[in-house]
Amino acid sequence: MILITGGAGYIGSHTTMALLEKGEDIIVFDSLDTGHIETIETLKNYGNLKFVKGNLKNLDEIRGVFMSNKIDSVIHFAAFSQVGESVTNPQKYYYNNVYGTLNLLNAMLEFGVKKIVFSSTAATYGEPEYTPIDESHPQNPINPYGNTKLMVEKIMDDYNKAYGLKSVRLRYFNVAGADTNTRIGEWHEPETHLIPNVLKATKEQTFKLFGTDYNTIDGTCVRDYINVEDLAQAHICALMYLNNGGETNYFNLGTKTGNSVKEVFSVCEKIKGEKIPLEYLPRREGDPAILVADNTKAKQILNWNPNKSLEDSIKTANEWNKILTNKQY
Repeated sequence: MILITGGAGYIGSHTTMALLEKGEDIIVFDSLDTGHIETIETLKNYGNLKFVKGNLKNLDEIRGVFMSNKIDSVIHFAAFSQVGESVTNPQKYYYNNVYGTLNLLNAMLEFGVKKIVFSSTAATYGEPEYTPIDESHPQNPINPYGNTKLMVEKIMDDYNKAYGLKSVRLRYFNVAGADTNTRIGEWHEPETHLIPNVLKATKEQTFKLFGTDYNTIDGTCVRDYINVEDLAQAHICALMYLNNGGETNYFNLGTKTGNSVKEVFSVCEKIKGEKIPLEYLPRREGDPAILVADNTKAKQILNWNPNKSLEDSIKTANEWNKILTNKQY
């Protein structure tokens, strides 16, 4: 059985769906602070899924899951992830993301579970010194969220050396899209990601574009948008790697190509078939001009190949946005 923490959230739910469709037995442990019970109810239709509501900050709750279930491996998504909030409320992020993960790792050790795939982030790199960013790029986070993820990576290195607990850390770039069959999708409150916010824009809620004077193809920020279903497959590849005796390792997950905010906006307008209200504003502090992943290592070692385009991601995101807007979930 595979334990998935944070499986009611965005990336966690898509990875859970992919594993259920492969016939895996899954137990999802989620506090539902940011995830949704409706997502869990949907997932239960597609395989053997057990759900436990609980919080990693409570060691007894996560120990109880290991005590009651035969768990072979863990995929760990559960974390707070809003960069801005991490700056204004770092205590919330260190306590949840670091202390919560320590409880999980210690429960794993207690019950002899030695394989974990960890949801890390490109935010561990901080301001890019070069692009595309490969795994040897220095890790110098510029916000508490990135700090929490880097701390966990370092803890995992120490737990590997001391206790033989093997981990794969997956450093995501910008995640986009929804389930191809529109069963689940991105559902954040508040929503901070570019694509859903462009798609949600109305005359009353104009989309705000920050910064048009960057040194890029059209003056707007360039990011690497990786499809959420491709990302889910990377977690399956990482689990297979560990199951086949792979050592502790870390990988960037992206497409190796970047798209500017204006390019994303243009594709959103094309797919919606209408003009989207737009307001130009000055740059935000801390937004690098270009963030693009070098995904060579993941391709070579994990045999992972992202194959969905930006347009694929925006099409599914648009269909999911219609469902959320009409409250049909």
